[in-house]
Amino acid sequence: MARNSRNKEDLNLRHVVDAQFEEAAALLKEPRGLLEQIKQCDSILQVNFPVKFGNGISYFSGWRAEHSHHRKPLKGGIRFNPHVTQDEVVALAALMTYKCAIVDVPFGGSKGGVVIDVRQYKEADLQRITRRYTSELISKNFLGPGVNVPAPDMGTGEREMAWIFDTYDTFFPGGIDNLACVTGKPVSQGGIRGRKEATGRGVHFGIRQAFRHTKDIQALGLDPGLAGKTVSIQGFGNVGFHCSRFLWEEGCKIVAIGEHDGTIHNPDGFNIVKLAKYRKSHGTILGFPGSKTLLDPQAALTIKCDILIPAALENQITLANVDRVRAKIVAEAANGPVTPAAEKKLLRRGVYIIPDIFLNSGGVTVSYFEWSKNLAHIRYGRMERQLESVRGDRLVNYLESARGRAIPQKDREMLIHGADEEDLVNSGLEETMVNAYEEIRSTFKRRKKVSSLRCAAYITAIQKICTSYRALGIFP
Repeated sequence: MARNSRNKEDLNLRHVVDAQFEEAAALLKEPRGLLEQIKQCDSILQVNFPVKFGNGISYFSGWRAEHSHHRKPLKGGIRFNPHVTQDEVVALAALMTYKCAIVDVPFGGSKGGVVIDVRQYKEADLQRITRRYTSELISKNFLGPGVNVPAPDMGTGEREMAWIFDTYDTFFPGGIDNLACVTGKPVSQGGIRGRKEATGRGVHFGIRQAFRHTKDIQALGLDPGLAGKTVSIQGFGNVGFHCSRFLWEEGCKIVAIGEHDGTIHNPDGFNIVKLAKYRKSHGTILGFPGSKTLLDPQAALTIKCDILIPAALENQITLANVDRVRAKIVAEAANGPVTPAAEKKLLRRGVYIIPDIFLNSGGVTVSYFEWSKNLAHIRYGRMERQLESVRGDRLVNYLESARGRAIPQKDREMLIHGADEEDLVNSGLEETMVNAYEEIRSTFKRRKKVSSLRCAAYITAIQKICTSYRALGIFP
C-alpha cells in the first residue's frame, strides 16, 4: 500500500477508486453479489517480452486489464510510462467502465500500460516495442474490433495507434473490420477528425455546462458564463493544451500553467496560441514573455483562480497541499488528481468538484465515433454535406430576396456551410457531455445523502451497469 508517510494518506489509485465505488454502492439497494461483480476486475494480462536493439536485448513489462465484460468490446488507452504499475492499470480500467456507462458509450472498461520512459528511445526502437507489445495482446486475445479496442494515453498517440493497427492487420490480413481494432489513429489510417482534441474539448463542454446553472454558480460567488473567469491549469500536454485553448477562446483568462519543469503565472492571462508556438520553438513554457516563472511544477495548484484544472497525473491535490488550494471549482481533467481525504476538505470548504469519471470522458466518446466509422466504412458527413449546403444556399437566396438586401458574406458562408465530419463529431461530443452532466447533477440534487457530484456520477454508472447485467439474465 503506497502511503504518504507524513499524512498517512493512501495514494494507491486502485484503493481510491474502490473506496469511491463503495461510497456510492452503499446508497443503492442492489445485491452485494452484483455490486462485487461490477467492482472487481474481470481479468488482467501481464506480459514480459524481449526486444532486440543492435547486438543487445532489452526486456519490458506491461499489462492489459479487462475490468468489465457487461458490454463488448472493451475500451481503454495504452500508457507508456516508467511508473506504470498493475494496480494503476486495473484502477484506470475500472474508471473506463464507469466513464463509458456515464456517457452511454456501449463499451466495457479496459486499460493497458508498458513500463518505459519514451524519452530514452528512438522512434524506430519505440516502434519495435509497440509492435511486440501488440503481438503479445493479439496472441492472448486481448485485442480486436469486437474484443478489446485500445486508444492513446500518456506517452502514446496517433503514431503508436497506427503501428498497433498495422501489426494487427499483419496478423489478420484482409479482415474487413481491422481498422476498428484501435482508435486514435491518424485520419489517413482510419482515424476521425476531432479525436486528438476530444478529451480537452470534452473538458471545456463539461465546465461550460456547469456554468449554465445560474444558482449553482452564484452559490460559489461567481457569475454564470465562462467569460472573464480565471483558470489555472496543471499540465500542458494534449488535454491541458486543448482545454486551455477552448476556454481561452470563450473568454477565460488562463492565469497559470504548470508543467514538469515549473509553472508560469500572469494575472492578465496568456495567449494560448502564442504560448504553444513558444513551447514548440523553445522546448518549454518557462520564460514565456510577460510571465513570472515559478520553479515549482505544482505551483499552478495553489494560485488563486476561479477554476483549477489538474490535467496531469493522479494524486496531485493531497493532504500535503489541499489547504493551499484557492480555487472555487476544481475540474478534474486528469484521472484521480484529488485524493479522497483532500476532496473531503475541499467539499467542506464549499469547493465544487467536477469529477474525472465524467469530465475527461470526451476521448472515449469520440473513440466510439471512430470505432463506429471504421465498422460502417464511410466518413461522417460524406453523404449529406453537399445537400445541406445546397439547401442553405437556397434559403439564403430566399431571405435576401424577401429582405431586399444582401446578407453579409461571413454570415452567408456560415448559413450555407454543410456539416463535415469534425462538425458532426464536435456536435455529438457536446450533446453527450451536456446530457451526462445533467444526469449526474440531477442525481446529486435529487438523492439524499449524496455528498458530491463524484458520488452521483458513480451512482449513475453503477445503476446503468446493473441494468445491463440484468438484461443479460445474469442477475435477477
